[in-house]
Amino acid sequence: MHKNTIIAAAFYHFATLPDFADKRPALEALCARRQVLGTILLAAEGVNGTIAGAPEDVRAVLDWLRADPRLAALEHKESPADRAPFHRMKVRLKREIVTLGVPGLDPASNAGTYVEPTDWNALLADPDLVLIDTRNDYEVAIGTFEGAIDPGTRSFRELPAWLDAHPELAGRKVAMFCTGGIRCEKSTALLRSRGFGEVFHLKGGILKYLETVPAQESRWQGECFVFDERVSVGHGLVQGSHTLCRSCRHPLSPEDRASALYEEGVCCPRCHDPLDDERRARLAERQRQVALAEDRGQRHVGARMHPPSHPPPPRPSR
Repeated sequence: MHKNTIIAAAFYHFATLPDFADKRPALEALCARRQVLGTILLAAEGVNGTIAGAPEDVRAVLDWLRADPRLAALEHKESPADRAPFHRMKVRLKREIVTLGVPGLDPASNAGTYVEPTDWNALLADPDLVLIDTRNDYEVAIGTFEGAIDPGTRSFRELPAWLDAHPELAGRKVAMFCTGGIRCEKSTALLRSRGFGEVFHLKGGILKYLETVPAQESRWQGECFVFDERVSVGHGLVQGSHTLCRSCRHPLSPEDRASALYEEGVCCPRCHDPLDDERRARLAERQRQVALAEDRGQRHVGARMHPPSHPPPPRPSR
């Protein structure tokens, strides 16, 4: 594929799919035939994925999904990529398409009210609104909406406990947001199940907002972390300035990379001191192999993208 012919598409849709496992073989075969890479999660509650490839191939996969009437309303977000952001294609069967660990939630029928990106700024202007970022701490660290509360969670599963610790939120008007819309949609279903009345969430998530709202009108500050090799995107979904530390997996700003404690592929200011000699040597060797592969015009498929200090997550919509 040529540099300018690659797109990444993020999508999810809550729907009742008791036969979700039956979809896997045909979906895997289609992605292989079309040379589409990424991850798609299938569960009884719906579908969630991020895939990349040539535009016509990515759209063929999306058309196949939408051919199921239960997924006909599936929406997706496209963004350009300098090169294919994934190394493999995986279709996984899961209990949830985004793991919150709270049984009995039904986002398809009991989520909060969608707010279009074009109406989001007006909602944020409400002085009585409580705005909650439902993403993880390392995502929030590189960008968020002005005035948003950061729960400081290390994983989405920690959000219910954070809500338990803040009973003062009960009865408040709440808006929630996340990267692609799926976490905030499920979060609003959690709040609705707990008796919250006025609950809102950003339709399409931060990515749709950055795609839709002009930078000069934006309430967004910083860049948006994404779960692929782009690491971050900005307004217009242009690839951002952050890279990923291959040791601690934290996103790195240009300032981080200018530090004397940064060594490409080995360590960054955050993990330089606690890094032991054995791991340092192993990472240095991996980086040497990466450089050799690049010199040969090849890609080195090694350590996979995953968040700081956590097991590798799926890379679909967040």
